[in-house]
Amino acid sequence: MDKIADKEQLSYGADQSGLICGYLFNNQQAGQLLHTTQVLDWLRTQQNSEGQSFLWLHFNLTHAAAEKWLHEHTASPEEFYETLHQGSRSTRIEHADQHLIAVVNDVLHDFSFDPSDIATLWLNVSRNVMISARRKPLKSVDHLRNAVNSGEIFQSPMELLTHLLRDQADVLTGIVRNAITKIDEVEDHLLADRLNKKRGNLGELRRLLVRLQRLLAPEPAALFRLLQKPPEWMAENDVHELRQSTEEFSVVLSDMASLQERIKLLQEEIAAHVNEQNNRSLFVLTIVTVLALPINIITGLMGMNVGGIPWAQNEAGFWIIILIIACITIVAAWLAFKPKDRDR
Repeated sequence: MDKIADKEQLSYGADQSGLICGYLFNNQQAGQLLHTTQVLDWLRTQQNSEGQSFLWLHFNLTHAAAEKWLHEHTASPEEFYETLHQGSRSTRIEHADQHLIAVVNDVLHDFSFDPSDIATLWLNVSRNVMISARRKPLKSVDHLRNAVNSGEIFQSPMELLTHLLRDQADVLTGIVRNAITKIDEVEDHLLADRLNKKRGNLGELRRLLVRLQRLLAPEPAALFRLLQKPPEWMAENDVHELRQSTEEFSVVLSDMASLQERIKLLQEEIAAHVNEQNNRSLFVLTIVTVLALPINIITGLMGMNVGGIPWAQNEAGFWIIILIIACITIVAAWLAFKPKDRDR
């Protein structure tokens, strides 16, 4: 049993080819889950046909055999494999020999508002095959798999891509809503003068939103460029749906930019509030120092062990010194706290 568990853990939910899941869509029916051998049979006979059936194959790139299997059994262009090894992870979509190569960024399945919880999904979409590949489980792909497993009908690989992009926008909308809730909580603490460590959350949220926007901002522009000159095999309805999902995604990015500006203003307000508290504390410390100055000077002078100290032989000498110190302290306090003259 331990050996089987270790083997499953090493495969990261994929089979020996690195395939996590494969679905066959045919004649407007719900997706049918396929095993690797069934996928191979379909690819040998139907990969280059123009029928109504199409495949969605989802791979785990951490599996050593995944990329090799794709090379051997799919007609993916070389540009797709090049993107898998490029250091740049910015979102983009481009043509490549009647294929669409897409690099999409998404959040991890167990996302916890950490900027490091963002990973990349690579896509290769053709007339009758959509290949997706990732190294870590992503939320948008899980949403798409749940939709397929629940029996939702898809008529083309572009509908799968459109659904995936909308799922991505939904995930980002959830992040924005949760971020708004956290910001509202910080504002409530600010109004109640109980910030504590809440202000540190703003910096984390802002870093997260900045990274998300930096990675995702090119996506609408890339999609709009694609829509200006779509592939010949893309149906008009797919173009319309993709345009709508792009507009929805642009709205989410706009909300993220507005949220960043709100966080910035709130950070500035918190900084002003903290500076005001520091200035008040410094003022009180200065006043205390001024009021204690006569005591320190007089006690220093009277404490010198030299001759000629006044009232050294006087029984009331101690009380005379106390009276002098009290008078000087009262005068210093009056000078410090007296009201300023107003301009007439």
